[in-house]
Amino acid sequence: MTVTKGRRQRHPQATSEKSARRHYRVKRAIFVVCLVLLAAALAALGTWQVERLTWKRDLIARVDQRVHAAPVPVPARAEWNKVNATDDEYRRVTAVGMLANDKETLVYASTALGPGYWVMTPLTLADGTSILVNRGFVPTDRRDPASRREGQLSGPVAITGLIRMTEPKGSLLQSNDVAADRWYSRDVAAITQKRGVSAAAPYFIDADATANPGGLPVGGLTVIDFPNNHLLYAITWYGLAAMVLALLVFALRGERAAA
Repeated sequence: MTVTKGRRQRHPQATSEKSARRHYRVKRAIFVVCLVLLAAALAALGTWQVERLTWKRDLIARVDQRVHAAPVPVPARAEWNKVNATDDEYRRVTAVGMLANDKETLVYASTALGPGYWVMTPLTLADGTSILVNRGFVPTDRRDPASRREGQLSGPVAITGLIRMTEPKGSLLQSNDVAADRWYSRDVAAITQKRGVSAAAPYFIDADATANPGGLPVGGLTVIDFPNNHLLYAITWYGLAAMVLALLVFALRGERAAA
C-alpha cells in the first residue's frame, strides 16, 4: 500500500478561531491603550486647572493689595517701557496736571449706572508728557460737555486712580471706528493720535470716586472681577479621569469573569 506523505492540513475552523482570537486581542489592546491615554489626558487637564487656580489666587491677592495701597506717583516717561499688566495694572497712582477738556473722547460704556460713555481726557503733566484719564461715566443724555460744564475742570488738578492697560482696536463685539470718532474700547494709542496728543503714556488711569463738580463724570466705577472656577474645573476633569479608569477596570474584570 502506498502512503502519501505531505504537510498536515489545518482544519479551517481551527484557523478561523485562532485568527478571531488574535483579532480580539488586538482590539482589546487598542481599547485599553485608548482608555489609559484618555484618562491621562483628563488628569493632565485637571492638573493644569490646579496650576491655574494657584495663579488666579495669587493674581487676586496681588490686585487686592494694589487697590488698597496708598497711591504712588505715576510711572515717569523713562519707565513707560516697563509698565505691564502683570506688575502694574490696578496699581493706585496719583498725578497732577492740566486737563485738556477740548480733547476729551467719549467711549461707549455699559455700567451699573446704565448705558453711557466713559470720558477720556488727556492730563498734561509738568514735564510736558500726557496721560489719558478715564474721568468716569456720563449718561447718554449728558454726553455733550456743554451739559456738564461744572465738571470741565480748569487749572491744576490732582487725579488719583488705578493704572489700566490700553484696550486696542475695540470691544469683543464692535471695532473702534476712528474715522467716525466712535469708540468702544479705551485704545490709548488710537485716541491720543486722533486727538493730536504727543508724548502720551501707553497706559491710562481710571479715576477714583472723588466727586467732580456738578456730579459728572462719575468716577470709581472700575470693575475688578476675576472669575475663579478653576477648582470646579479641576474636580470635573479629575472626576472624568476616574470614571474612565473605572470603566477600564470594569471591562477587564468582566472579561476575566467571562473567561
